Amino acid sequence: MDGINKVMLLGNLGAHPELRTTSTGHQVLKLSLATTVSYFDKNKQKQQRTEWHTVKIWGKRGEALSQILRKGTRILVEGRIESYSYEKDGQKRYGIDIVADDVWFAGSSPAASQTTPDDSEFAPVTNGSAAAQPPTFASFASDLPF
Repeated sequence: MDGINKVMLLGNLGAHPELRTTSTGHQVLKLSLATTVSYFDKNKQKQQRTEWHTVKIWGKRGEALSQILRKGTRILVEGRIESYSYEKDGQKRYGIDIVADDVWFAGSSPAASQTTPDDSEFAPVTNGSAAAQPPTFASFASDLPF
């Protein structure tokens, strides 16, 4: 069995995406994605740590997403880790990128909504005292053309 190289990141874009064309004519979209985790330190004080990830999206998908994504957009990225090395000023340097296979929108950008929704927006729909049940396949079966 070969190894598994899979990563999922949920975060916000820290800058506008950058669409480039390689010397061979391929297009690649470069994103700067921030992920933040919260934890409590030994003094029981809440702390946050932000990691920055370089995400690359190749081809037509990257070209299309360059028209939509903006700084602050919250996205979920699924892909793989790719490491590389290069030489700069006589020193060997290393880097890590995330090559995205799939990208999903995971909410609006901070600028899109200036207000915070209240909890009633997310409360379950009730019918009397019992929560309403989601529709079943059978309730839609008569609408199917086959």
